[in-house]
Amino acid sequence: MNGTPFIELNGVQKGFDGRPVLTDLSFSVARGEIVGFIGPNGSGKTTTIRLLNGVIAPDGGDLAVGGFDPRHDGERVRRMSGVLTESAGLYPHMTGRANLQFFADLYGVDEPGRPDELLAEFGLADAADRKVGTYSTGMKKRLGLAKAMLHRPEVLFLDEPTNGLDPDGIRMVLHYIRRLNQRDGTTVVICSHLLQQLEIVCDRFLFLMGGRVVEQGTRAELEARHFPTVTLEVETDLALAGSEYRGVRAERVGPGRIAFTVPGREAIPQLLRSLAQEAAVYSAAPVRRDLETLYFKITGGAAGE
Repeated sequence: MNGTPFIELNGVQKGFDGRPVLTDLSFSVARGEIVGFIGPNGSGKTTTIRLLNGVIAPDGGDLAVGGFDPRHDGERVRRMSGVLTESAGLYPHMTGRANLQFFADLYGVDEPGRPDELLAEFGLADAADRKVGTYSTGMKKRLGLAKAMLHRPEVLFLDEPTNGLDPDGIRMVLHYIRRLNQRDGTTVVICSHLLQQLEIVCDRFLFLMGGRVVEQGTRAELEARHFPTVTLEVETDLALAGSEYRGVRAERVGPGRIAFTVPGREAIPQLLRSLAQEAAVYSAAPVRRDLETLYFKITGGAAGE
Protein backbone atom coordinates (compact mmCIF):
# COMPACT_ATOMS: atom_id res chain seq x y z
CA MET A 1 0.00 0.00 0.00
CA ASN A 2 1.27 3.44 -0.95
CA GLY A 3 0.29 6.72 0.68
CA THR A 4 -0.89 7.78 4.11
CA PRO A 5 -3.48 5.39 5.58
CA PHE A 6 -7.02 6.75 5.30
CA ILE A 7 -8.49 3.68 7.00
CA GLU A 8 -6.49 1.85 9.65
CA LEU A 9 -7.30 -1.08 11.94
CA ASN A 10 -4.96 -2.66 14.50
CA GLY A 11 -5.81 -5.81 16.43
CA VAL A 12 -9.57 -5.30 16.13
CA GLN A 13 -11.79 -7.90 17.81
CA LYS A 14 -15.54 -8.38 17.62
CA GLY A 15 -17.90 -11.16 18.64
CA PHE A 16 -21.63 -11.74 18.90
CA ASP A 17 -23.29 -13.78 21.66
CA GLY A 18 -19.95 -15.16 22.74
CA ARG A 19 -18.99 -16.19 19.19
CA PRO A 20 -15.84 -14.47 17.88
CA VAL A 21 -16.14 -13.01 14.38
CA LEU A 22 -13.05 -10.80 14.23
CA THR A 23 -10.12 -12.07 16.26
CA ASP A 24 -7.12 -9.94 15.28
CA LEU A 25 -7.99 -7.76 12.32
CA SER A 26 -5.27 -5.39 11.13
CA PHE A 27 -4.97 -3.61 7.79
CA SER A 28 -4.66 -0.17 6.18
CA VAL A 29 -6.28 1.44 3.15
CA ALA A 30 -4.71 4.48 1.50
CA ARG A 31 -6.79 7.47 0.45
CA GLY A 32 -7.99 6.94 -3.10
CA GLU A 33 -7.61 3.14 -3.16
CA ILE A 34 -10.29 0.71 -4.27
CA VAL A 35 -9.92 -2.34 -2.05
CA GLY A 36 -11.84 -5.61 -2.26
CA PHE A 37 -12.63 -7.73 0.79
CA ILE A 38 -12.63 -11.43 -0.05
CA GLY A 39 -13.41 -14.33 2.25
CA PRO A 40 -15.75 -17.23 3.00
CA ASN A 41 -19.04 -16.95 4.88
CA GLY A 42 -18.53 -15.73 8.42
CA SER A 43 -15.08 -14.28 7.79
CA GLY A 44 -16.19 -10.86 9.02
CA LYS A 45 -16.42 -8.74 5.87
CA THR A 46 -19.81 -7.18 6.61
CA THR A 47 -18.98 -6.84 10.31
CA THR A 48 -15.86 -4.88 9.34
CA ILE A 49 -17.89 -2.43 7.26
CA ARG A 50 -20.34 -1.93 10.14
CA LEU A 51 -17.43 -1.25 12.49
CA LEU A 52 -15.81 1.24 10.13
CA ASN A 53 -19.08 3.11 9.73
CA GLY A 54 -19.60 3.32 13.49
CA VAL A 55 -22.80 1.27 13.48
CA ILE A 56 -21.33 -1.20 15.98
CA ALA A 57 -18.33 -0.94 18.32
CA PRO A 58 -15.38 -3.35 18.52
CA ASP A 59 -14.66 -5.43 21.61
CA GLY A 60 -10.99 -4.50 21.36
CA GLY A 61 -8.31 -2.95 19.18
CA ASP A 62 -8.03 0.39 17.43
CA LEU A 63 -9.57 1.73 14.23
CA ALA A 64 -9.78 5.04 12.41
CA VAL A 65 -11.38 6.45 9.26
CA GLY A 66 -9.95 9.72 7.99
CA GLY A 67 -8.25 10.22 11.34
CA PHE A 68 -11.48 9.77 13.33
CA ASP A 69 -12.39 6.87 15.62
CA PRO A 70 -15.89 5.59 14.69
CA ARG A 71 -16.50 4.70 18.35
CA HIS A 72 -16.24 8.30 19.49
CA ASP A 73 -16.75 10.28 16.28
CA GLY A 74 -19.41 8.14 14.61
CA GLU A 75 -21.40 11.06 13.25
CA ARG A 76 -18.29 12.64 11.74
CA VAL A 77 -17.29 9.34 10.14
CA ARG A 78 -20.78 8.78 8.75
CA ARG A 79 -20.84 12.28 7.24
CA MET A 80 -17.75 11.42 5.20
CA SER A 81 -18.99 7.91 4.32
CA GLY A 82 -21.41 6.48 1.80
CA VAL A 83 -22.76 3.02 2.56
CA LEU A 84 -24.59 0.47 0.43
CA THR A 85 -25.63 -2.76 2.12
CA GLU A 86 -27.97 -5.58 1.06
CA SER A 87 -30.76 -3.56 2.68
CA ALA A 88 -30.53 -0.09 1.15
CA GLY A 89 -33.05 1.43 3.60
CA LEU A 90 -35.32 2.87 0.90
CA TYR A 91 -38.97 3.75 1.43
CA PRO A 92 -41.16 1.69 -0.94
CA HIS A 93 -44.24 3.97 -0.68
CA MET A 94 -42.23 6.96 -1.91
CA THR A 95 -41.01 7.63 -5.44
CA GLY A 96 -37.37 7.32 -6.41
CA ARG A 97 -37.01 11.09 -6.59
CA ALA A 98 -38.78 11.59 -3.25
CA ASN A 99 -36.48 9.02 -1.62
CA LEU A 100 -33.36 10.80 -2.81
CA GLN A 101 -34.77 14.21 -1.87
CA PHE A 102 -35.63 12.94 1.62
CA PHE A 103 -32.11 11.62 2.21
CA ALA A 104 -30.56 14.72 0.63
CA ASP A 105 -32.41 16.82 3.22
CA LEU A 106 -31.37 14.41 5.95
CA TYR A 107 -27.71 14.60 4.93
CA GLY A 108 -27.86 18.39 4.57
CA VAL A 109 -27.06 18.30 0.85
CA ASP A 110 -27.21 21.86 -0.47
CA GLU A 111 -27.45 20.96 -4.16
CA PRO A 112 -31.05 21.16 -5.39
CA GLY A 113 -30.27 19.26 -8.60
CA ARG A 114 -28.27 16.46 -6.98
CA PRO A 115 -31.12 13.86 -6.80
CA ASP A 116 -32.00 14.28 -10.48
CA GLU A 117 -28.32 14.23 -11.44
CA LEU A 118 -27.88 10.84 -9.77
CA LEU A 119 -31.17 9.44 -11.11
CA ALA A 120 -29.89 10.20 -14.62
CA GLU A 121 -26.41 8.85 -13.80
CA PHE A 122 -27.85 5.49 -12.80
CA GLY A 123 -30.41 5.19 -15.59
CA LEU A 124 -33.43 5.86 -13.36
CA ALA A 125 -34.65 9.18 -14.77
CA ASP A 126 -37.64 7.57 -16.50
CA ALA A 127 -38.66 5.83 -13.23
CA ALA A 128 -38.03 8.84 -10.98
CA ASP A 129 -41.75 9.39 -10.26
CA ARG A 130 -42.63 5.74 -9.73
CA LYS A 131 -42.95 4.31 -6.23
CA VAL A 132 -39.84 2.38 -5.23
CA GLY A 133 -42.05 -0.57 -4.26
CA THR A 134 -42.61 -1.13 -7.99
CA TYR A 135 -38.90 -1.14 -8.80
CA SER A 136 -37.03 -4.30 -9.77
CA THR A 137 -34.23 -5.58 -7.53
CA GLY A 138 -31.65 -4.08 -9.86
CA MET A 139 -33.35 -0.69 -9.91
CA LYS A 140 -33.47 -0.63 -6.10
CA LYS A 141 -29.78 -1.49 -5.99
CA ARG A 142 -28.94 1.38 -8.32
CA LEU A 143 -31.11 3.77 -6.33
CA GLY A 144 -29.37 2.60 -3.15
CA LEU A 145 -26.01 3.46 -4.67
CA ALA A 146 -27.33 6.87 -5.74
CA LYS A 147 -28.49 7.41 -2.15
CA ALA A 148 -24.99 6.53 -0.88
CA MET A 149 -23.50 9.12 -3.24
CA LEU A 150 -25.83 12.03 -2.44
CA HIS A 151 -23.45 13.87 -0.11
CA ARG A 152 -20.32 13.23 -2.20
CA PRO A 153 -18.63 11.03 0.42
CA GLU A 154 -14.88 10.69 0.80
CA VAL A 155 -15.19 6.93 1.25
CA LEU A 156 -17.69 4.38 -0.04
CA PHE A 157 -18.42 1.12 1.80
CA LEU A 158 -20.17 -1.25 -0.61
CA ASP A 159 -21.54 -4.63 0.47
CA GLU A 160 -22.45 -6.76 -2.57
CA PRO A 161 -23.14 -3.67 -4.74
CA THR A 162 -24.03 -5.63 -7.90
CA ASN A 163 -26.28 -8.35 -6.47
CA GLY A 164 -29.51 -8.50 -8.45
CA LEU A 165 -28.22 -6.48 -11.37
CA ASP A 166 -28.35 -7.61 -14.99
CA PRO A 167 -25.12 -7.44 -17.04
CA ASP A 168 -25.85 -3.88 -18.20
CA GLY A 169 -26.51 -2.80 -14.62
CA ILE A 170 -23.33 -4.45 -13.37
CA ARG A 171 -21.29 -2.74 -16.06
CA MET A 172 -22.88 0.63 -15.23
CA VAL A 173 -22.18 0.34 -11.49
CA LEU A 174 -18.60 -0.85 -11.89
CA HIS A 175 -17.91 1.88 -14.44
CA TYR A 176 -19.35 4.50 -12.09
CA ILE A 177 -17.28 3.28 -9.13
CA ARG A 178 -14.06 3.43 -11.15
CA ARG A 179 -14.92 6.81 -12.70
CA LEU A 180 -15.83 8.25 -9.30
CA ASN A 181 -12.53 7.04 -7.89
CA GLN A 182 -10.52 8.50 -10.77
CA ARG A 183 -12.43 11.80 -10.90
CA ASP A 184 -12.84 12.57 -7.20
CA GLY A 185 -10.25 10.34 -5.53
CA THR A 186 -12.98 8.57 -3.55
CA THR A 187 -11.72 5.70 -1.40
CA VAL A 188 -13.80 2.55 -1.97
CA VAL A 189 -14.09 -0.64 0.09
CA ILE A 190 -16.08 -3.42 -1.59
CA CYS A 191 -17.26 -6.74 -0.15
CA SER A 192 -18.34 -9.23 -2.79
CA HIS A 193 -18.23 -12.91 -3.61
CA LEU A 194 -18.31 -12.08 -7.34
CA LEU A 195 -14.57 -12.24 -7.83
CA GLN A 196 -14.55 -11.49 -11.55
CA GLN A 197 -16.21 -8.15 -10.83
CA LEU A 198 -13.77 -7.30 -8.03
CA GLU A 199 -10.91 -8.08 -10.39
CA ILE A 200 -12.18 -5.48 -12.85
CA VAL A 201 -12.45 -2.57 -10.42
CA CYS A 202 -10.14 -3.11 -7.41
CA ASP A 203 -6.56 -1.93 -6.97
CA ARG A 204 -5.83 -4.29 -4.09
CA PHE A 205 -7.39 -7.25 -2.30
CA LEU A 206 -7.67 -8.31 1.36
CA PHE A 207 -8.38 -11.97 2.13
CA LEU A 208 -10.19 -12.53 5.44
CA MET A 209 -10.33 -15.86 7.22
CA GLY A 210 -10.81 -16.71 10.87
CA GLY A 211 -11.43 -13.09 11.76
CA ARG A 212 -8.15 -11.73 10.43
CA VAL A 213 -6.38 -10.81 7.20
CA VAL A 214 -4.47 -13.85 5.94
CA GLU A 215 -3.22 -12.29 2.68
CA GLN A 216 -3.30 -8.97 0.87
CA GLY A 217 -1.84 -7.29 -2.17
CA THR A 218 -2.36 -6.28 -5.77
CA ARG A 219 -3.21 -8.90 -8.36
CA ALA A 220 0.39 -8.89 -9.60
CA GLU A 221 1.81 -9.22 -6.06
CA LEU A 222 -0.51 -12.09 -5.18
CA GLU A 223 0.23 -13.93 -8.39
CA ALA A 224 3.99 -13.54 -7.91
CA ARG A 225 3.78 -14.95 -4.37
CA HIS A 226 1.41 -17.83 -4.99
CA PHE A 227 2.21 -18.73 -8.60
CA PRO A 228 5.92 -17.94 -9.05
CA THR A 229 6.14 -19.92 -12.29
CA VAL A 230 4.63 -18.74 -15.57
CA THR A 231 2.71 -20.97 -17.97
CA LEU A 232 3.00 -19.88 -21.58
CA GLU A 233 0.56 -21.32 -24.09
CA VAL A 234 2.09 -21.41 -27.56
CA GLU A 235 0.51 -22.18 -30.91
CA THR A 236 3.24 -24.01 -32.78
CA ASP A 237 3.91 -26.96 -35.06
CA LEU A 238 6.70 -28.25 -32.78
CA ALA A 239 6.77 -32.02 -32.66
CA LEU A 240 6.85 -32.43 -28.88
CA ALA A 241 8.34 -35.64 -27.58
CA GLY A 242 7.76 -36.34 -23.91
CA SER A 243 6.85 -33.83 -21.20
CA GLU A 244 9.87 -31.53 -21.48
CA TYR A 245 11.42 -29.18 -23.99
CA ARG A 246 15.01 -28.06 -23.35
CA GLY A 247 14.57 -28.60 -19.62
CA VAL A 248 11.22 -26.78 -19.52
CA ARG A 249 8.04 -28.61 -18.55
CA ALA A 250 5.79 -28.91 -21.60
CA GLU A 251 2.31 -30.29 -22.10
CA ARG A 252 0.23 -30.53 -25.25
CA VAL A 253 -3.11 -28.84 -24.47
CA GLY A 254 -4.78 -29.07 -27.85
CA PRO A 255 -4.12 -29.46 -31.56
CA GLY A 256 -1.08 -27.33 -32.32
CA ARG A 257 -0.98 -25.86 -28.78
CA ILE A 258 1.63 -26.53 -26.09
CA ALA A 259 1.77 -25.15 -22.55
CA PHE A 260 5.31 -24.45 -21.32
CA THR A 261 5.96 -23.80 -17.61
CA VAL A 262 8.94 -21.51 -17.02
CA PRO A 263 10.39 -20.23 -13.72
CA GLY A 264 9.51 -16.58 -14.44
CA ARG A 265 8.78 -13.97 -17.10
CA GLU A 266 12.48 -13.46 -17.75
CA ALA A 267 12.71 -17.01 -19.15
CA ILE A 268 10.10 -16.40 -21.85
CA PRO A 269 12.28 -14.66 -24.51
CA GLN A 270 14.86 -17.47 -24.54
CA LEU A 271 12.15 -20.12 -24.78
CA LEU A 272 10.55 -18.37 -27.76
CA ARG A 273 13.92 -17.87 -29.49
CA SER A 274 14.64 -21.58 -29.14
CA LEU A 275 11.20 -22.53 -30.42
CA ALA A 276 11.46 -20.20 -33.41
CA GLN A 277 14.70 -21.91 -34.47
CA GLU A 278 13.04 -25.32 -34.55
CA ALA A 279 9.41 -24.75 -35.49
CA ALA A 280 6.85 -22.20 -36.59
CA VAL A 281 5.42 -20.11 -33.74
CA TYR A 282 2.01 -18.60 -34.53
CA SER A 283 1.07 -17.12 -31.17
CA ALA A 284 2.14 -17.10 -27.53
CA ALA A 285 0.28 -15.90 -24.44
CA PRO A 286 0.79 -16.39 -20.71
CA VAL A 287 -1.96 -18.33 -18.96
CA ARG A 288 -3.41 -15.85 -16.50
CA ARG A 289 -4.26 -16.93 -12.98
CA ASP A 290 -7.55 -15.19 -12.23
CA LEU A 291 -8.70 -13.97 -8.84
CA GLU A 292 -10.84 -17.06 -8.29
CA THR A 293 -7.81 -19.31 -8.74
CA LEU A 294 -5.88 -17.17 -6.27
CA TYR A 295 -8.80 -17.29 -3.83
CA PHE A 296 -8.84 -21.06 -3.68
CA LYS A 297 -5.06 -21.19 -3.45
CA ILE A 298 -4.98 -18.74 -0.54
CA THR A 299 -7.99 -20.06 1.38
CA GLY A 300 -7.29 -23.71 0.79
CA GLY A 301 -10.56 -24.24 -1.04
CA ALA A 302 -12.95 -22.58 1.41
CA ALA A 303 -16.32 -21.88 -0.16
CA GLY A 304 -17.01 -18.24 -0.94
CA GLU A 305 -20.07 -16.28 0.06
